[in-house]
Amino acid sequence: MNLTIHASFLPQDDPDAALAFYRDALGFEVRNDVGYGGLRWLTVGPAGQPGTSIVLYPPTASPGITDDERKMIAEMMAKGTFATLLLATPDVDDAFERVQATGAEVVQEPADQPYGVRDCAVRDPAGNLIRIQEVR
Repeated sequence: MNLTIHASFLPQDDPDAALAFYRDALGFEVRNDVGYGGLRWLTVGPAGQPGTSIVLYPPTASPGITDDERKMIAEMMAKGTFATLLLATPDVDDAFERVQATGAEVVQEPADQPYGVRDCAVRDPAGNLIRIQEVR
C-alpha cells in the first residue's frame, strides 16, 4: 500500500484571522477558500508541497454535533486543548523569530527537549497549538 497524507483538518472560528496566520505568519499558500451557509473552509499548505494541505474548518458545522458539544469545542479551543499541529523546519530559531514577529501567541520559545528535539510552540488565532520542530 502506498499512502500519503493529503489533507488534515484544524478548527478555526475566525477565517480571516486564520488566513492571516497561516498565510502571513507561516508562509503557507492558500489553495482553496470556500464559503457555504455563512461559514468558510480554507485550504492552505506549504509552498513546494502541493500534495499536502490543511483544511481550516468551522468545527460547529460538523453534522450531528449537539449544542453541548459545540459549547465544549468552543471552550477547548479557547484553552488551546482541542487540536495540535506539528511542523518541521531545518532552523527552528529562524522560524520562531519570523512567526513571533507577526504577533503570534508564543507558548514556548525554542528549546532543546529531553526527548531529543529542538522545538518551539505558538498558538494560532483559534487556540490550536502549533509546535515547530527542528529537523536536520
